[in-house]
Amino acid sequence: MNASSNTRSWIESANGHADFPLQNLPLGVFSRPGLSPRGGVAIGDSILDLQAALEAGFFNGAARAAAEAASRDQLNDFFALGVGARQALRRELLHLLDENSPQRARLQATAALLHPMSECQMHLPARVGDYTDFYVGIHHAMNVGKLFRPDNPLLPNYKYVPIAYHGRASTLCVSGASVKRPNGQTLPPGEDVPQFGPCKRLDYELEMGVWIGPGNASGEAIEIAEAPQHIAGLCLLNDWSARDIQAWEYQPLGPFLSKSFATTVSPWVVTAEALAPFRSPQPARPEGDPQPLPYLLDAADQQNGGLDIELEVLLQTRQMKAQGLPAERLALSNTLNMYWTLAQMVTHHSVNGCKLQPGDLFGTGTLSGPQASQFGSLLEMTEGGKTTVTLPSGEVRRFLEDGDEVILRARCKREGQVSIGFGECRGVIVG
Repeated sequence: MNASSNTRSWIESANGHADFPLQNLPLGVFSRPGLSPRGGVAIGDSILDLQAALEAGFFNGAARAAAEAASRDQLNDFFALGVGARQALRRELLHLLDENSPQRARLQATAALLHPMSECQMHLPARVGDYTDFYVGIHHAMNVGKLFRPDNPLLPNYKYVPIAYHGRASTLCVSGASVKRPNGQTLPPGEDVPQFGPCKRLDYELEMGVWIGPGNASGEAIEIAEAPQHIAGLCLLNDWSARDIQAWEYQPLGPFLSKSFATTVSPWVVTAEALAPFRSPQPARPEGDPQPLPYLLDAADQQNGGLDIELEVLLQTRQMKAQGLPAERLALSNTLNMYWTLAQMVTHHSVNGCKLQPGDLFGTGTLSGPQASQFGSLLEMTEGGKTTVTLPSGEVRRFLEDGDEVILRARCKREGQVSIGFGECRGVIVG
């Protein structure tokens, strides 16, 4: 199901590509002038047009049915088909795009099969009915908890329950879209009456997005051993946060306007099959931590349910761009900082009978590491605004200012494997 490390593609830009070698083959929805939105596959610097490939007769049997579902203007129908369809499509794509493919000459002669990625516009991969943001990054939870409860940073439920809240699907946007600074109520320090106006403490959050494949019937929980079958793939996710609005509104029911104004996702869905070589044991819980309750505990998930994905946050200000300075790395973290696995998130979400549907999206929550260089938000980096971050331009930041662009990247690397990436998740703040 995965190409070996020495397998090459006849699409030369794929060989050694930082994100999209033959071993990846993520799916997304793209358009370009003269072409309506449609499903495609990232390969090197190009996008393989699944509609064009179907019309040329390159798919048969189960792979054809899967390609038809994946070729539409949304991936919901493809996600609904589940593991077998994903595997059939991946097998055929690996066969077609291999440098030794028997179909190579005909593929290369097929007009409009490949599109330069730089000339295409990307869209949300799926129509998201529901979006849920989890809180499984334990170091972020600890760091934020210390700001408000120095003696008791984690509430008692954290190590028993995968904490989450329901987000706003209507304001999900794809990488590259600008993010308008939100307005809301805030309570200035020392004041008793709130004021209304623009957010002054705007922040990013470094997260992964989890795309749900086949769902479950209402009232029927997904067993932990079956949960991986319901995960179609992953993307990057930036859960923009208005910290000052959040501080005033979050008690007693949690985030509201401080989170619902924008969430940015990367456009490519890296499938569960592409991620298989980068599976990892779930990190052992610290001594003294409780074992998950039985419905959340599965030996196979503990042995193979973790993922080893390097995560990166970069910032480029308007002034840095004007001076020709590159984006500055602010943090380098990893998905192994998740306290709960993806399967545990799926199982807990459904255990009360909640219906999950193809194309639903989960955010993992901010995936900070234990060190300051691994913090996935400015809230943590500046200790709630008490300190500053100094940039190569000489500018300092406590929180984001207008014109700032946040860039998230992710990469899977392992000895003996070809590394794969997720592309970028970008957003510029506008007033």
